[in-house]
Amino acid sequence: MPKAAPETSVKSRATTAPSLSDDERAALDRAIGDLQRGARTWAQLTLDQRARLLDSLHATVSAVAEEWADVAATSKQLEPGHPLRGEEWLSGPYGTLTAFDAYRSTLRTLARGTSPLAGVKTDAAPGGRVRAHVFPLSAVDGLLLSGYTGEIWFEPGVTADEARRTAGLAQLTPTHSGGVGLVLGAGNVTSIPVLDVMYELLAHNRVAILKVNPTQDALVPVFERALAPLIEPGFLRIVRGGGDVGAYLTGHPGIAHVHITGASATFDAIVWGPQSGPGAGASTRRRRENRPQLKKPITAELGGVSPIIVVPGRWSDADLRFQAEHIATMRLQNSGHNCIAGQVVLIGAEWPQREAFLAALRAAYEAAPRRPVWYPHSDARLEAAASGYPDAAWCADGTRAIVDIAPGDDPTALETTEYFAPVLGVLSLPGNGQEFLDAAVAHANDKLAGTLGANLLIDPETQAALGDGFERAIAELRYGTVSINSWTAFGFLTATLTWGGFPGATLQNVESGIGVVHNALLLDRVERSVTRGPFRPFPRSLDPRALAASKGRSFSVLPKPPWFVSSRTGTAVSEGFTRFRMNGDYAKLVGTLVQAFRA
Repeated sequence: MPKAAPETSVKSRATTAPSLSDDERAALDRAIGDLQRGARTWAQLTLDQRARLLDSLHATVSAVAEEWADVAATSKQLEPGHPLRGEEWLSGPYGTLTAFDAYRSTLRTLARGTSPLAGVKTDAAPGGRVRAHVFPLSAVDGLLLSGYTGEIWFEPGVTADEARRTAGLAQLTPTHSGGVGLVLGAGNVTSIPVLDVMYELLAHNRVAILKVNPTQDALVPVFERALAPLIEPGFLRIVRGGGDVGAYLTGHPGIAHVHITGASATFDAIVWGPQSGPGAGASTRRRRENRPQLKKPITAELGGVSPIIVVPGRWSDADLRFQAEHIATMRLQNSGHNCIAGQVVLIGAEWPQREAFLAALRAAYEAAPRRPVWYPHSDARLEAAASGYPDAAWCADGTRAIVDIAPGDDPTALETTEYFAPVLGVLSLPGNGQEFLDAAVAHANDKLAGTLGANLLIDPETQAALGDGFERAIAELRYGTVSINSWTAFGFLTATLTWGGFPGATLQNVESGIGVVHNALLLDRVERSVTRGPFRPFPRSLDPRALAASKGRSFSVLPKPPWFVSSRTGTAVSEGFTRFRMNGDYAKLVGTLVQAFRA
């Protein structure tokens, strides 16, 4: 019989939260008690049974996918017919379904006694690292996302044999229970709470109580139906509430572990205590003396200031426009309310095409469809940007800003404040070629807050000219996801990649968080994920010089990606891709691909 976490008695309840009623506390206690029983049940399931549970989840998510996307879009004030409603298909049910499918494949592979890395290509990465080429792993992925690839880079010293042997994490010891975990759900992207729950369950054998962020309260009925196969046997409970509920649960003795996706200030308040007000002094002392008030382990994903490094090259006018739209997407998707939104463009001061590119960027930023700035407190962040940078260029009726840092201006606020709103900075650095790239990498590492994700744009000819120096520069970037000619959101949505800050964060200096999520192959000792995409979409990806320079790796049959804010058919294609993941109907997929070529 597996060992389970002790059940919580009335006498061992967490410290009372004065703002909660006795009935509210009792309901939370009952939920944790249900989960403690569910943890024992989970530990008795075979890997095949867990895989079949993923089959059921695929069906229940598919049944509510349309409602999920509609409720999410409506809650973000995107009315029916708005051209950006497709975002909610991709970042909600699509990301969830692809993750469930990938986890199911991993469980079935492990059930056969085979490593999830069996058959996956591995080779050497710079700095004595091993990397695994984990995307695409199927012909379907290669078709839908032509030209995009994903790699896992392991920590230096990890061998390919070790990576294969340890792949599976807690599913290598499925009868060992991790107890009950608390997931404090994100409020900006609707798949995050669900994917965090699944990682608790599969990477750690922990059942979970999910406290939904109040911004997603409208989705709770959808989540309850989508996740019914986890709720009914006691593997999941979903609760609503604000900080008082979160405080009660984090201190509850029945909770073995806490995971949060959110802001570093919230993390610090959980770990050390209030950061302002009457309790701030005690919090400061605890931190100084390294005596956290939280007496259980915690993992976190906390965002940061993401760089977009634009390596100087010889770009066509079409290249300038496409990559300007790419950057506008990185900043404006979800109205900038993303932990992975690109915030600071690092550009060559001596690049002859600098001004032409910035003109294209301003045009793309202005032309992107208008949408509300909906996340709580975003107006205050925009006001702070306006106050700190009075010369900023405001676009789209004054709802989004570009701050071009002039010589002598202070970039500190842009470099250290995650605005979580449509504020985009531009900072010029000296040099060209390798000199610029090395300076940009050093600037991103040393000046920008956080370590979550870095983006880099480079044409195939320039990359070929840099040779090994380019890959060495990528290895020097201290970020959990590095995206080359793609956006780190692609890493977030690719289930076989990891998502989280660069290793090395601590409770004292949490950076962009501790630990990773997603990671559907359940790999251990991962340092980073690296994604690569086509610099040019189809048909310009057929350029013979680029193909020769990249040895064919720059080829793609994908036109403008559906997640671009400038895509004319993004909603139709995003919905079509999701429905294909739901039903596998190739005939209807053909129609979706036709729509993709009209983007």
